[in-house]
Amino acid sequence: MINSNSLRRKHTARFKVQVALELIKQEKTLREICTQFAIHPTQARLWKEKAIEGLEVIFSDGVKNELRQKNELIEQLYLQIGRLKVEGDFLKKKIGLFE
Repeated sequence: MINSNSLRRKHTARFKVQVALELIKQEKTLREICTQFAIHPTQARLWKEKAIEGLEVIFSDGVKNELRQKNELIEQLYLQIGRLKVEGDFLKKKIGLFE
């Protein structure tokens, strides 16, 4: 009996990008590209769709705003962590005085 997990191949992101770019260029047919890279056409189409969606995100202004908001949140969280650490150290010192 063959283990179905042993038949699954894991492809790198670089490989997926290469396949998606070939499909987007449309210099070869889907069948030719799938044969060249030894992948199933359904998988190739999914990678192409994902690549195109990613390109839309890259060129949208929403990404810049989202990234800026994430960075601001991270900065606020680091400030809060710093304050809590200082307060914790202060309380540890005070507790040490009463023991």
